[in-house]
Amino acid sequence: MRVDQSEEMSEDEDRSLPSDLAGDAIAESVSKARNCVGCSGDVAGSDSGSVENILHNVLENVLHFLTSRRDRNAASLVCKSWYRVEALTRSELFIGNCYAVSPRRVTSRFNRVRSVMIKGKPRFADFNLMPPNWGAHFSPWVAAMAKSYPWLETVYLKRMSVTDDDLALLADSFPGFKELVLFCCEGFGTSGIAVVASRCMHLRVLDLIESDVTDDEVDWISCFPEKETCLESLMFDCIECPINFEALERLVSRSPSLKKLGVNRYVSIAQLYRLMIRAPHLTHLGTGSFSTSEAVVHGESEPDYASAFAACKSLVCLSGFKDILPDYLPCIYPVCANLTTLNLSFANITAEQLKPVISHCHKLQTFWALDSICDEGLQAVASTCKELRELRVFPVDVREDGEGPISEVGFQAISEGCRKLQYILYFCQRMTNAAVVAMSQNCQDLVVFRLCIMGRHQPDHQTGEPMDQGFGAIVINCKKLTRLAISGLLTDRAFSYIGKYGKLVRTLSVAFAGNSDLGLKYVLEGCLRLQKLEIRDSPFGDGALRSGLHHYYNMRFLWMSACKLSRQGCQEVARAMPHLVVEVMRNENDDETESSVEVEGMENHVQVLYMYRSLEGPRDDAPKFVDIL
Repeated sequence: MRVDQSEEMSEDEDRSLPSDLAGDAIAESVSKARNCVGCSGDVAGSDSGSVENILHNVLENVLHFLTSRRDRNAASLVCKSWYRVEALTRSELFIGNCYAVSPRRVTSRFNRVRSVMIKGKPRFADFNLMPPNWGAHFSPWVAAMAKSYPWLETVYLKRMSVTDDDLALLADSFPGFKELVLFCCEGFGTSGIAVVASRCMHLRVLDLIESDVTDDEVDWISCFPEKETCLESLMFDCIECPINFEALERLVSRSPSLKKLGVNRYVSIAQLYRLMIRAPHLTHLGTGSFSTSEAVVHGESEPDYASAFAACKSLVCLSGFKDILPDYLPCIYPVCANLTTLNLSFANITAEQLKPVISHCHKLQTFWALDSICDEGLQAVASTCKELRELRVFPVDVREDGEGPISEVGFQAISEGCRKLQYILYFCQRMTNAAVVAMSQNCQDLVVFRLCIMGRHQPDHQTGEPMDQGFGAIVINCKKLTRLAISGLLTDRAFSYIGKYGKLVRTLSVAFAGNSDLGLKYVLEGCLRLQKLEIRDSPFGDGALRSGLHHYYNMRFLWMSACKLSRQGCQEVARAMPHLVVEVMRNENDDETESSVEVEGMENHVQVLYMYRSLEGPRDDAPKFVDIL
């Protein structure tokens, strides 16, 4: 299943007290403490240390209510005392870039951590834009945590290089370990997973999501303890090798708390039926293969799949559908009315096959699909799913010159029918300014807008005009926007709109867009909250790069590939900002030699630039193809 949860998880959840309420709570508690101390004049006059201890304890108790990273960071900056207390009370740790800080620095400051989330490679690594073996190793982190965090319970890793030895050390070092999520990770195999399954006796979550897992021919499913387990979530759809189904069936049977299960394509629909019968309490289900089983091929009668789905009264999230045979789609009708999430991003189905399913999904809030459903399928979604908050449409044909089956027609239908939309990712071959303007007017609660026009430099296909007006309307009308991805034929005018109106934008992705350095200058000077900037195949050069010198220390990273950068320009930035790590990558391993940007005649042209802030300076594990300036 395609899961893009890490982008969402990287943003701060609104689960904490608002900053002003937190401040009021702290002030009120401190005031009460002072009043209590004041009741005893002897104490107040003779032992100021006890007053400080009481205030320290009050502050520590209050800070436990702060769960937002931003609120905690703000609290730690008040004074040295708050800095120390905040570190003592932080149990959840988020590292947005594994090279921004060293494990030693982290473990020396925070010593009561129970949950760690670490991100490694930048997102463009997903598009094969980063050479393999770049880094982002988990080894130094798990080694440091093994010594400092014996009570660690949760590890979430994204785009990290993880080895089987890392997983073995993790399993052996934390006796109360409960949750492991590996998202888009690599370097490990079923042997490492087997060690985690066998040694983590309190494991509640084991989610392997879009990770590259090596088949070591190990029966890892059988390694879970034979007694009743604590498992609440088991996701392994990315493991591309057969599993021991009988062992999986027994595991599900002795996991009464299991709520989320995602199986791989080697689990047939008939086997899925057997699992569902044993776990009718599931809330999230990834179906694996959804086609004719071997038993049916050999003449055996098929189970009543619809009855198994009907028995799952709590099911709200459905995904998987790999190797789908559309004839089986009616099996899920009984649960559609209760679904809030439906992920069909691996199901190559038509609009006619989708319509009977989507017509039951009135509660749907999240929908992922392939563009094979065409504009007609999106129109069906728009007419039924009035509660839709998130839509992602992926291409079946990823070629830039492919024939895209969806267009501005389905896009505008969604904007008119799904007015509560907050997140859209839309791959298409053609679009119009009018449709994008309509989206900005109809869906003003949009927080994430990612429009990917796959053909390079595509204008409004009806008027031939640049797409400036459409993207300008998005940043003008959608005032909650924090993430924006732009593409198509765009001039500096579009970037001026983004700089002027995109004041909350934290993540900006640019592909095949822009016509001069001035465009990037508008963004870097106007988007004061910008944290992550990703640019590929665009005509920005050294002048554009230098225009952000005032802001780079406030950003998490800048990625530029196939632009007009020179080594000298990158070197100037490195000299001007010594606390910024400036990595330049050679491109020998990249087979793609075409670029939309003319760079012939440029001396010392830089193919890939990756800049990020770091408290530690240059890393010591850079491969030979990486030059740190």
